[in-house]
Amino acid sequence: MKGLRTPLGRAIGLGPAKEGIGHWWWQRVTSVALIPLSLWFVFSVASLVGAEYQTVLDWMRSPVIAALLIMFVISFFYHLQLGIQVVIEDYIHTEWLKIASSLTLNFVAAFLALVSVILVLRVALGG
Repeated sequence: MKGLRTPLGRAIGLGPAKEGIGHWWWQRVTSVALIPLSLWFVFSVASLVGAEYQTVLDWMRSPVIAALLIMFVISFFYHLQLGIQVVIEDYIHTEWLKIASSLTLNFVAAFLALVSVILVLRVALGG
């Protein structure tokens, strides 16, 4: 049956690793999510310039603000990881260095996202 499929039918969604469409899709989803989240974050932080420390803490302790900050952090670090992964795959040609770079990238992005989420929760919950 393989011979009956068109070239387009064989190619849709399947890159060399058989997962290219998922990577592409999530990069687009996170970029769309980051548009309003980034605008909200920039305007929110700009409105807090010069504010008292307690005012900023009170702002971050709002459940809605904490949830938006967590969504922003997770989307940001996942989008960052997806984008840098493409750069690694495209421009690093030594296989062991590509694997080491990818593993390091995944670890660092996950670590920074986790630390950021924990810090937001710590402030939001009054810790």
